[in-house]
Amino acid sequence: MTESVSFDFSKLWDFAPATPYPHQDTDLLKQFFFLPGLREILMLRQVHALEHGTVWVLSETEGTEGERFQDNQALGGLSTDQGFYLYGEVNPVHLRRAVQMALRRMQGGEWDLAVHPRCGTNVSVMMVVGAGMMLGTYFLLPRNPLEQVLGLGLASLTAVHLSPDLGRLAQKYLTTAIPFNLTVQEIFPTIDMWGREAHFVRLGWQELV
Repeated sequence: MTESVSFDFSKLWDFAPATPYPHQDTDLLKQFFFLPGLREILMLRQVHALEHGTVWVLSETEGTEGERFQDNQALGGLSTDQGFYLYGEVNPVHLRRAVQMALRRMQGGEWDLAVHPRCGTNVSVMMVVGAGMMLGTYFLLPRNPLEQVLGLGLASLTAVHLSPDLGRLAQKYLTTAIPFNLTVQEIFPTIDMWGREAHFVRLGWQELV
């Protein structure tokens, strides 16, 4: 009798080092300083995390009492290597407080604030996984139209099922990093490149010794 084996992605997500390593990006930059664009990439990962954390804190403030995470879908963000845009109606004072609070809480160990279910990383992962599984189905299954259609449908459902967990893992290990090296420089209303109103949170890189 063969037992089925399943993998629980949540175990990977729940894993975190017992002692956070606050100099991870700084040390990486020191070791590979000769690589062009490395600092910008490390900066962007930390900015991305702080963007998510800020949206969570703002949503939490406006959420129902007793529920920790209330995703306010009226809020959104876009990260750059200089800072991030925050979209949606928000009081500038509340925004500044949320940025500082998110920064402190993530540095204090709340790493889950760095990941957000509406992040574009999730969509990208779903597209890549879906395309890969559909191509695999096309080449591996017989060319019978019925089997192809059934295989493509199964591949699509599997991709949709796996993508949320894979997207969270991709955010945690690839597209975000705990913002130990960031400092808040200024926050001001602006218009982005598409003409949308937003607040821009300008951030700077702080060298750690």
